[in-house]
Amino acid sequence: MRLPRPPERHAAGLRTVAAFEAGKGLLVIVAGLGLLSFVGRDVEETAEQLVRHLHLNPARHYPHIFLDAAARISDRQLLALAAFALLYAGLRLTEAWGLWRRRAWAQWLAALSGSIYLPFEVYELSRGITAVRLFTFAVNLGIVGYMAHVLIDTRRRR
Repeated sequence: MRLPRPPERHAAGLRTVAAFEAGKGLLVIVAGLGLLSFVGRDVEETAEQLVRHLHLNPARHYPHIFLDAAARISDRQLLALAAFALLYAGLRLTEAWGLWRRRAWAQWLAALSGSIYLPFEVYELSRGITAVRLFTFAVNLGIVGYMAHVLIDTRRRR
């Protein structure tokens, strides 16, 4: 059974979401390559240099967590994180391609994958509202809502 394509009038909106998802995929590729660049290097020393360069107090909570994680991470863990980043980026770029081509499976993927994050974002908002948390939640909710609208409209017109 072939899923119906959405009407042409949704093309611009789907391409906007596709560009956003492609951007996320490319950003994750850059992050994954960054992780790979630390394989075989002294991650702890690099983290300490970064904390000093940013004039952060290493005894404070978040810098301390960062330095502790850097001290404990192994090359094997870095490779695993980089591999996960590559898989995640591949998913985001595949989704972007499908949305750009107005494929129904990509719309379902965007709606479902976006909705997975919503409970976590609501939880984060319950811990305190910040501009970043509110923006992230609003954008994700907008994408999920738009994908649901397109899927419902496509089904109704079928």
